[in-house]
Amino acid sequence: MDLSFSVIGNATGAITFALLMIYAVRSYQRRATDKAILFATSTTLCWLLILTIQALGFELPFTLRYSLELLRTAAWFTVLYAILGVTVFPSKFKIGPQFFFTTGVITLISGLIAVLIIQELFTISLVSGKTLLVLNVLVSLVGILLLEQIWRNSSLFTRAGIKYLSIAVATILAYDFVMYSDALLFNRLSGALWDSRGAVNALAAPLIAATLVNRKGKALGIHISRQMVFHTTTLVIAGIYLLFVSAGGYYINVFGGSWGAALRVLFLFSAGIFLILVISSPNLRARTMVFISKNFFDYKYDYRDEWIKSTSSLQTPASESSKKESLYRRSTNTLAELVQAQAGVIWSQDEDGNLTFKDQFGFDQHNFGLINNDSDLIQYFNDNDWIINLNEYLTDPDKYGLIELPEFVLTCENPWLLVPLKVNDKLSAIVLLGKPYVPMDLNWENYDLLKIVAQQACSYIDQHSSEEQLAQSQQFEAVNQTSAFLIHDIKTIIAQLSMMVKNAPKHKSNPAFVDDMIETTRHSVEKMEHLLGQIRNPNQHEKLSDINLCDILSKVCYEKRNALPVPTLKLHSENIPIQADAQQLASVIEHITQNAIEACSKDGHVDISTKASPDYAFIFIQDNGSGMEEEFITNELFKPFSSTKGLTGMGIGAYQSREYLRKIGGSISVTSEPDIGTCFTLSIPLLEEPQPEHKPQAIQKPQQDKEA
Repeated sequence: MDLSFSVIGNATGAITFALLMIYAVRSYQRRATDKAILFATSTTLCWLLILTIQALGFELPFTLRYSLELLRTAAWFTVLYAILGVTVFPSKFKIGPQFFFTTGVITLISGLIAVLIIQELFTISLVSGKTLLVLNVLVSLVGILLLEQIWRNSSLFTRAGIKYLSIAVATILAYDFVMYSDALLFNRLSGALWDSRGAVNALAAPLIAATLVNRKGKALGIHISRQMVFHTTTLVIAGIYLLFVSAGGYYINVFGGSWGAALRVLFLFSAGIFLILVISSPNLRARTMVFISKNFFDYKYDYRDEWIKSTSSLQTPASESSKKESLYRRSTNTLAELVQAQAGVIWSQDEDGNLTFKDQFGFDQHNFGLINNDSDLIQYFNDNDWIINLNEYLTDPDKYGLIELPEFVLTCENPWLLVPLKVNDKLSAIVLLGKPYVPMDLNWENYDLLKIVAQQACSYIDQHSSEEQLAQSQQFEAVNQTSAFLIHDIKTIIAQLSMMVKNAPKHKSNPAFVDDMIETTRHSVEKMEHLLGQIRNPNQHEKLSDINLCDILSKVCYEKRNALPVPTLKLHSENIPIQADAQQLASVIEHITQNAIEACSKDGHVDISTKASPDYAFIFIQDNGSGMEEEFITNELFKPFSSTKGLTGMGIGAYQSREYLRKIGGSISVTSEPDIGTCFTLSIPLLEEPQPEHKPQAIQKPQQDKEA
């Protein structure tokens, strides 16, 4: 007996699979994967035994060997489908996907075996050897693609459990693919590949044994998505279609005579266009997804996938072209896609509680009106979270409390569902969906998913509405803030003019008073013109200029010369160069000085002094008035519209002063104690290069005017 490499390799494979089958029997736990692995190892063992006997020189029928090889390949397919959760041999008879799968596999294998037996018995040629080679190549390729999809759609944890089994099955199928492809290419079987076949299968046995050892009682299986099944089904159907097209083109070329080549080209291009039209059809896609959901899954939806898709579609699009699509349109599209609806329209609640039309798609030239807030439909949705199925409503209106629906809802083209968009029992919008591409029987899954996504869409719509209201409120706040600043400045001007009018009867014959009155009037006119400029163009940039701070302080003290107490000024230098808007800075210092005057009694004192560091000039405005609490300084002083003056104060002067000093790079700080006094410290950046000295106005003039 000649022990060739083929004999040793096939015998080794038979021994390893015999041991593997014994271990599979011992670890058998009556699960789908256990049944499939036991069936696959048993058929592989029988097939390897036949190959060993044939390698030893015994003549065996080709039909027997090839039939066992078909069973062996089909058995490993059952292992892959067991991992996916499809049982080839169900425990109970049931008309369903398992029944059709089992029937299809058995019919295909039985048909091929019957054809081979007929050929063997009657010595006739029904199927050529080349056709069998093509069949083996296609079966191996489909198995590899199926295994690739299983690996791609499995989690990391699941991959650890099926890693060795996947490598083993991939080894068996890939080797068959390479061997039969080589035979198809060169019209002969490679002796080296054929002799090594048993040994290669023997290498896969330990990997399968490692899977059985490592699983430790855990079932093998992965989560398979509907999209994976859909794309795999599409790929298989397209492949089968292309095979038939190729066969049709071949026969046209053979029997078409002189027109054969041209007719074949025309036929192939026509078939390709038809395939593209069919695959791109939304109707076919909807029908396929419904069929897959009904027959291959316990639930109609992949809820994780649906939640991610709905969240993504409701968010603001990144592309500029998609931003033109309103949130109302996106919400309608999202709900429509859940049930494959062809059309949709949305109404949203306005300020009066009515539902106004916002957007629609798919309804051609239909006038959707307003739904009044006292209508039966709104009252029904306020009291219930139910979705109204208009097919059921038209059949049995009593099911929905005999409510009256708007005429434009019932008369539009193919109305189907009315979905309320509610959050926390508050109705924000209503969506009407048109009938789907494929007739669909709705159950609790459809309604629950529609309700959940409707709540999500409602939260986005409410958020969008709140953002619009907030933006509008901010615009009003800006207007109110500008008005408040304007009123505050006008109030200061009025106070100056009122004091002048009050003293006019006593001092109108005094030339000095007349000069002061003219100067005060001129100053008021300048401030009014400045305010009008701000109102006309609030965004205009202030003109910064190089000024002497001493001039500003002297001017403020001169204007307050008639106040009691009269502020005093003490300068550390006659020239303090800074850069600022003279009008604005004078208003800041004047405001703080006026507050200090008002906080003191007539016999009190308000002192203004200056100091400087290398980078900043400091202004100290100190009084011995009523003072402020520390809590008020921390929390209220620089807060707009907070004041210690009650109804007579606007509460924005300190805030306005601080903001302007910050704008020019300065700051303001306050120290105060009740009944002792207050000191405001203003810091302003100095100019890098000192300006030429400019003699300030006499600071004793206020005292002279007081004596006068």
